[in-house]
Amino acid sequence: MVISPIPAFNDNYIWLLRGSGNQAVVVDPGDALPVIEMLDKEGLGLEAILVTHKHGDHVGGIERLKRVYPNLLVYGPAGEPIPAIDRRLRGGDRVSLPGVGVEFEILDVPGHTEGHIAYYGAGAMFCGDTLFAAGCGRVFSGTHQQLHESLTRIAALPGETLVYCAHEYTLDNLGFASWVEPDNPDIAQRTLETESLRRGDIPSVPSRLEVELRTNPFLRSGVPAVVAAAERYAGHQLGSPAEIFTAIRTWKDREYD
Repeated sequence: MVISPIPAFNDNYIWLLRGSGNQAVVVDPGDALPVIEMLDKEGLGLEAILVTHKHGDHVGGIERLKRVYPNLLVYGPAGEPIPAIDRRLRGGDRVSLPGVGVEFEILDVPGHTEGHIAYYGAGAMFCGDTLFAAGCGRVFSGTHQQLHESLTRIAALPGETLVYCAHEYTLDNLGFASWVEPDNPDIAQRTLETESLRRGDIPSVPSRLEVELRTNPFLRSGVPAVVAAAERYAGHQLGSPAEIFTAIRTWKDREYD
């Protein structure tokens, strides 16, 4: 399986998956046109669409793609109101995509939205807006508790897992990470590496989960430096990793973003 980004809007990535044949799969096509242009350029058909959640910048291109490629199947979360879905998925389900030679396990990862899912397989995870490189999604129609539990579940995956998130937010997220842990050398090094990539207009994602565990404050709620930063922001002692996470996420929402 070969995975390529299709840039969309200002900072979205639609992920294109292909195998050894002429079929492809796309993840979270918020816009149809760049997908059609890429498929035409590469001489590919479209076997399926994988959807992680309901937001328009992830689903806006589905209806047009279904008209252009009428035989494709759309997979997506059972717990969200997305009319275009053909196969509704929940955690523990599996999706086999013979055209690209991969099978994904579905992970329930609510929090950003109430029914957000992720696709995990072949050493890769497509997680939409749940986990970003050096960050995580805002809490919209889910809860902070849900998002913390989802990120904890993701953190338990193998460290070599490649994290394919849906936005190029890495440098901004690293800026906030350095607020939380100003003395973390891994964050400083990752910032330099990401700046170099972006100067060359090279995507900073995917990232490895093991790197996220060293540099992403939203996966580090049990680290003393993160706990101390969260408690300074909150102005009082916090009693659990979920409370630490909520304080860090609220801090970013109110004072950084």
